[in-house]
Amino acid sequence: MLNKRGTSISVKEGRYFVKNKEQESYVPFQQVRSIMLHSATNLSHEVISTAIQHNTEILFIDRKGFPIGRVWSHHFGSISTIRKNQLAFAQSIAGINWIKDILIKKGNNQILVLDLLSIILQKEMDMVDTKSKIQASTEKIKNYEIQDHSETFASFRGYEGSMGRVYFQAISSLLPSKYQFQKRSQHPAHNGFNCLLNYAYGMLYGMCESALLKVGIDPHIGIMHRDEYNRPVLVYDFIEQFRHWADYVVCHLCVQEVVDTDFFDVENQQFWLNQTGKRILIQSFNDYLNEVVVMEGLSRSRLNHIELIAQKTATFLKTFSPLN
Repeated sequence: MLNKRGTSISVKEGRYFVKNKEQESYVPFQQVRSIMLHSATNLSHEVISTAIQHNTEILFIDRKGFPIGRVWSHHFGSISTIRKNQLAFAQSIAGINWIKDILIKKGNNQILVLDLLSIILQKEMDMVDTKSKIQASTEKIKNYEIQDHSETFASFRGYEGSMGRVYFQAISSLLPSKYQFQKRSQHPAHNGFNCLLNYAYGMLYGMCESALLKVGIDPHIGIMHRDEYNRPVLVYDFIEQFRHWADYVVCHLCVQEVVDTDFFDVENQQFWLNQTGKRILIQSFNDYLNEVVVMEGLSRSRLNHIELIAQKTATFLKTFSPLN
């Protein structure tokens, strides 16, 4: 990710050449999965064409950490059967069950984050009531008698909202006092913790969208998050099973008291991550995502697991039929 003002990227001696006022570096093409650009970064046509040749996406990132555009090959990623079947899947009981599984994973992952933080801070007993409330919501989702799509997803959103409220209240209570917050604030953020978390979610959002595109899934065909004009709403569904990774990294930075006031620009009580804050968060989150962990019996980096789950979903959609 290139976020320093005045950074330029070019092709030199058969590699990417990255240069700014502080340093210069060469990066082999095959080591780059994506190039993420913030404002005031310069690149050439040669960089763009080289990235396309090596199946490397180029993302343009806004102030909040979200991708606002991408340069990618004109090829979609896989056979169009996947996208045709997506339409049927989005309206099927199988689609509802897919969302159900993701939300149950989300609740279980929230409990996992609270357990990890409780152990680190030696506050395990404080979380019993919170975890039971989250478990109660996941049980309601698990046992929900499916009705039509709109009623089902309205109920799911209610349960998900209940989980989120108690989860973030618990997180705030666990953090050192200077990082505690009243409630989640998204855009804009009203405190440092939420500013960091929003940016980390933006990074994760871009990675999930990329994973779906690469396997030929249309990110604009949503299931629980219904169609919105020019919005890749399926990403909002897909990302829920991975949000806890961003939660943990941001919490860990706060627990270690790494986060300082000079991470942020504050404008009209709105917090924005500045270059210092971006550098620490981006490095920390990328390091975490590149750690190798075991999921479903496979030992891969967390980032690879996102791609594998996207691929597994695409493989399922290739042969999906609502009649099966």
